[in-house]
Amino acid sequence: MAERAILHILPPQPSSDGAGVKLDRYFPVPGIVALDPFLMLDAFGSESATDYIAGFPSHPHRGFETVTYMLAGRMRHRDNAGNEGVLGPGGVQWMTAGRGIVHEEMPEQEEGEMRGFQLWVNLPARDKMRAPRYQNIEPEDIPEVTRPDGTKVRVIAGTVDGVAGAVTEIAVAPVYLDVALPAGLTFRHGVPEGHTALVQVFQGSARVGSQPIARGELALLGDGDEAAVTAGPEGARFLLIAGQRLNEPVARYGPFVMNTKEEIMQAIADFQSGRF
Repeated sequence: MAERAILHILPPQPSSDGAGVKLDRYFPVPGIVALDPFLMLDAFGSESATDYIAGFPSHPHRGFETVTYMLAGRMRHRDNAGNEGVLGPGGVQWMTAGRGIVHEEMPEQEEGEMRGFQLWVNLPARDKMRAPRYQNIEPEDIPEVTRPDGTKVRVIAGTVDGVAGAVTEIAVAPVYLDVALPAGLTFRHGVPEGHTALVQVFQGSARVGSQPIARGELALLGDGDEAAVTAGPEGARFLLIAGQRLNEPVARYGPFVMNTKEEIMQAIADFQSGRF
């Protein structure tokens, strides 16, 4: 197996979104617009309600997927397709906007910690106008693999030790793993050539080869067919995310991601005319 080395370390950039929710953004930021097939990665986390209470009021999407993974707190999803659900600690929402959806994500709490991640995943041109789909996956429905050495892996998407993840039938054949790794141990996972691979450390510290990844940093891995992450002296908990590159043109305007400027203009017109 050819191990993937670190190409870049992306530090979190303080930002805000929705109605003023404070968060850390890894991309898009100046110099890094997207990491095909991924369009955006945010980490949100605060114990102060003023940082998140305004939430993400009603807004549209077309042409991609949003993935929300909660570590702490509760958010309620509603959309114009009639879907509704509460995303709690350990739960995942994988929403395929397709040809268009209007939704909101609002806090289901007025105090306490709110923490998690949101990832945007592009759709191939053939799927951008597919019917929307909403998957709300409860924590108990996410398989967990526990190895004899104490490594624990929550398998959101992909396969670990023959255990398939909770999310399937996604165009970019994603890997989305939450790995808790004891101190000094190495977690290895096959990642096919042609996939972009990311490692985000949110507890402890880790390294890939000899290059360290500090808590809160995102590592973009280079080519190879295996990701190997070693935990630091206090152990590590990290996300390993990968997806097949689409190698297609990207036209982007706010919540719309298509392949051409003309398709973006049509998306705006369709939304303004109530055709979502």
